[in-house]
Amino acid sequence: MNNFYSYNPTKILFGKGMIERIGTELRDAERIMLLYGHGSIRRNGVYDQVRAAVGDVSCVDFGGIGPNPEYETCLNAVELARREGVDFILAVGGGSVIDAAKFVALACCSDEDEPWRIVTGTAPMPAHTLPVGCIQTLPASGSEMNNAFVLSRRAEYSKMAFCNIALYPRFSVLDPETTMSLSRQQTALGIIDMTVHVLEQYITYPVFAPLQHRQAEALLSTLIQVGEPLLQRLNDYDLRSAVMWCGAQATNGMISRGVPTDWSTHTIGHELTAMLDIPHAQTLALVLGGLYRHQIEPKRAMLAQYGRRVWGLSGSEEAIAEASIDQTDAFFERLGVPTRFGALGLDARAVSDALLRHLEARDFKPIGEHRAIDLAAVKAILMSRA
Repeated sequence: MNNFYSYNPTKILFGKGMIERIGTELRDAERIMLLYGHGSIRRNGVYDQVRAAVGDVSCVDFGGIGPNPEYETCLNAVELARREGVDFILAVGGGSVIDAAKFVALACCSDEDEPWRIVTGTAPMPAHTLPVGCIQTLPASGSEMNNAFVLSRRAEYSKMAFCNIALYPRFSVLDPETTMSLSRQQTALGIIDMTVHVLEQYITYPVFAPLQHRQAEALLSTLIQVGEPLLQRLNDYDLRSAVMWCGAQATNGMISRGVPTDWSTHTIGHELTAMLDIPHAQTLALVLGGLYRHQIEPKRAMLAQYGRRVWGLSGSEEAIAEASIDQTDAFFERLGVPTRFGALGLDARAVSDALLRHLEARDFKPIGEHRAIDLAAVKAILMSRA
C-alpha cells in the first residue's frame, strides 16, 4: 500500500427530515447566501424547507447555477456575496451548485481580479475561505463530501477541476426525499457518474490494498444492484438512499487512499463537455470503454479482478478483462445512456479532430497513471467509440 494522508471533516446529516436541523449548523452565521440552480427546489418544496430551517438568520438568494457551472455566472454570485456581506454559502442542489458554492467561497476571500487564475494554479489560494454547507438534491458528483470542484469557462472551451483542503463543506444534508422529483435520465446519469468515479480510483495497476479494493467493489456492486430497479421505481426511498450514499462514498477520499488513481476518462470527458455542451456523465459513458480497451495491457489485472468480483465472470484473465468492459458498457446502455457517438448523432472523427486541435493549442501533456495517454491515444480512444 502506498503512503497516504487522510482528512475529511464534513459532517453528514442523512435521512428524512434532516433539513430542519441545519439551523444548529448555521448558528455562527450572520448572513447566508442561498445558492441554487434554475428553480426546481422551489417547485418540489425543498426551498421552503430550507428557508424555514434557516429561521431568523439573514439570507440572500442567488439562483441560476446551471449544469457544469459557468465561471461568469459564479463571478456574479461572488459580486453579490461581497456586496451583501455574506459570511456563509449554503448550496442547495446537485454537484454543479455545490461546486459553484466552493468557488464562490474562495473567490470572495481573494484579492485576485481574475480568480480563474486560482483555478488554473497560476495564483495562490486566499488565506481563508467562507464556510460552505450543502443540501444535496441530485446525487452524482460526490462534491458534498470532498474538497474539489469543477468549473467551466465556455469562452475558452475549458473545464477545470480544482481541489484544496480548505474546500470541504462544513456539513452536508443528504435527504433521499429531495431526489424524488429527479427524472429517469437525471437519475441514470448520476449513477453513471458515481460508477466512473469509483472505477477511476480502482482500475489502474495492482497494489496490495485489499480493503480499498473491496470498498470500491462494494460500491460498484451496490450501484449495479440498485441502478436498474431505481429507474423502474423512481420514488423508492430505500433505493434512493442507497444511491445517495454511494455517491458520497465514491469520492470522499476513502477508496483512493494508498492506491494509484487514473482520472483520464474524466479529463477527456471534461474537454468534451466544454466543447459539445452535453451532460458530464454522458461524456464519461462515451469515453470509458474505449479508454480501457486502449489501455488494456497495463490495466488487465485490475479489469480481470473487477470482472471476477463485481460481474461474477470466469475464464482466463484476458477474456475476463475484455468481458468486464463489455459488461460496463452494457450496464450504461441499460440505464438508457449511449456509449457511442453515433447514437447521439455525433461524428467521432469530427469530434476527435476538433478536440485534438483544442488540446494541442493548450499544450496537452500525456495523462493516465503511467502518463501513457498522449494525443494520438486520445484520438484512437474517441475513434473507437464511433
